[in-house]
Amino acid sequence: MLLLTLLPTLLFGACSDPPTAPDSERRLSLSETLGAEEDEGYARALVPRPFVFPEDHGPHPEFKTEWWYYTGNLRDGAGRRFGYQLTFFRVALSPQSLDRPSEWGANQIYMGHFALSDIDGRQFFAAERFSRAALDLAGAQAAPFRVWLEDWQASGEDQTFPMRLQAGDGQTTIDLSLSQGKPLVLQGEAGLSRKSAADGNASYYYSFTRLPTQGQVRIDGQTFTVSGDSWLDREWSTSALAPDQQGWDWFALQLDDDHELMFYQLRLQDGGSDPASKGIWVTPDGTGRLLRRDDVELQVLKTWHSPRGGTYPAQWKLKVPGENLELTVTPLLADQELDVSIRYWEGAVWVEGRRAGRKISGRGYVELTGYAEDLSETQKKR
Repeated sequence: MLLLTLLPTLLFGACSDPPTAPDSERRLSLSETLGAEEDEGYARALVPRPFVFPEDHGPHPEFKTEWWYYTGNLRDGAGRRFGYQLTFFRVALSPQSLDRPSEWGANQIYMGHFALSDIDGRQFFAAERFSRAALDLAGAQAAPFRVWLEDWQASGEDQTFPMRLQAGDGQTTIDLSLSQGKPLVLQGEAGLSRKSAADGNASYYYSFTRLPTQGQVRIDGQTFTVSGDSWLDREWSTSALAPDQQGWDWFALQLDDDHELMFYQLRLQDGGSDPASKGIWVTPDGTGRLLRRDDVELQVLKTWHSPRGGTYPAQWKLKVPGENLELTVTPLLADQELDVSIRYWEGAVWVEGRRAGRKISGRGYVELTGYAEDLSETQKKR
């Protein structure tokens, strides 16, 4: 999955001391971060490489940024619906480790986002936190698998699965177990996902597109026993996006006929889409087929105006002619906007349509960046 790649770069850059979480006055727009210069000394995603597991489930500190990105749609026994997002971001402060006398010294910073959509309760919860990778406050390891930020964590056994996700903010918590359903798929060109035509503007990227999930969701003292499916995206890179890119629309859809579709559209400032936009079509046996920009047609049907500023797409017509697929994608809640360091929309969606003349439905997650009102414009109104 794409994510707010440049936020950690800009916030932490060459800081010698880990920062505190930014408040609303320090929030930055995506357009301001897109001009960030590349950093020398870090590894770059230039060509396809072999993936080795379980090692690649763990951290890649030679790259500047990486993330473990979980989303999922769940139900309890009475049919009450929930969506969740739990993301761990790692960012290096410098290409080389620095010797520091203090035990608080760290070369890595972790940021976490946790969000829960209570669909039938018409509520959305979101939280953000930061910590340095020191004194066991945050970190990542491959075997046994674990990535953590204080008491938020994703953990697994020596063979990685099942994974356990634990996170919460106040009275809103999740405790979930994810089993491996389908095998992982490599995104882009054998796992090299190019984000623009510039050499090195790319990530190494793989996904688990269907992870059977069960566990508990807790809201305001009420516990719900839930089950459903999750999706895990893993990426690591160093590069910034191209300066003419405005943001992206990312779709991760799980269809009821056991196919999955991922597609991200990289939007240009002139209103067009970057040729690097791409996705994957995953069959029931786990085979993935690369989708390029021209393989997918995307049309916005409705929009939603955020009370915090900015206008987002709020319903889409998505077609993949090569699969004889036509879908309508609709948010399950209008306001699933994370009001964090950079505001962005990420939420649970409902999917319905037709494939090869037959009705089809499903669920998924959508991420939208670059639509929120710029901080500079907000300041002009003060």
